[in-house]
Amino acid sequence: MAGSTGSSCGKIGWWELTPFQKWTASPGLKAGQKDFQAQRILWEVVLAGTLAPILLLGGCGSVASRGINAEGVRLFQQSRYDEALQQFQKAIHLNPKDADGYYNLAATYHRLGLLNQRPSDLKQAEHYYHMCLDQNPDHRECYRGLAVLLVEQGRGEEAFRLLKGWADRRPDLADPKIELARLYEEFGDRETAKDYLVSALGVEPSNARALAALGRLRELSGDTLQALADYQRSLEANRFQEGVQQRVAALRSQMPTNLAAIPRSGVPGSPPGAGSSNSPRTLGGVQSWR
Repeated sequence: MAGSTGSSCGKIGWWELTPFQKWTASPGLKAGQKDFQAQRILWEVVLAGTLAPILLLGGCGSVASRGINAEGVRLFQQSRYDEALQQFQKAIHLNPKDADGYYNLAATYHRLGLLNQRPSDLKQAEHYYHMCLDQNPDHRECYRGLAVLLVEQGRGEEAFRLLKGWADRRPDLADPKIELARLYEEFGDRETAKDYLVSALGVEPSNARALAALGRLRELSGDTLQALADYQRSLEANRFQEGVQQRVAALRSQMPTNLAAIPRSGVPGSPPGAGSSNSPRTLGGVQSWR
């Protein structure tokens, strides 16, 4: 998954910070925080389609730093965190402007801090998240990871200020609005979350993530037909979304045959000029969302 505007070297998926079973069972969490972590997983099951690790090799930094960064991600995925940290530090040394390298350091310290209940590691994670944003002020995963960290520490107001500041600074980007929608939903405000997603689609009408998230909210509210339409449009924008394909299949299986294939034209919430295909794209060979 790439940052909003920057290129991507080897990079840890933010949902890898703790194993799946840890999201709702981390020691020391307050009651509301457990719900927050469960909601976070639900977002990624739909938006990413999988909790599997991701590794992207882009064109940033030197060949050597890219290789070292990728090796660090491999070690992280094997739970060899101290060795991963060493590799990420080497990559940063070779390319001090590599935002993804700082993000990887932050994500690794974040993981260690949660697993070992070490406040010093979480402090380091916050430090490196900020260093990542110094290099790439629109780094989506970094904003998300830092917001997650702040909420986990009971600093929800800071998380909202962080993301609202990004949205105010970059009204031309859909990503800040999508991340704010995620945060509002995790705090139980689905209507405001929908408003931000609609706003994101006003900036980028074919944004697959915003469409998938809006579909999920509409599905939760019982608006099944509109949810299916949103999911189908999301797949038209990006067919490699296993979670979204699964939701389309599930919703279609619950509907009468004459309603299962929904034309996009004329559906409330579809942007002007939307196409009129009656059949969703449900392709095989699905990969993780990038």
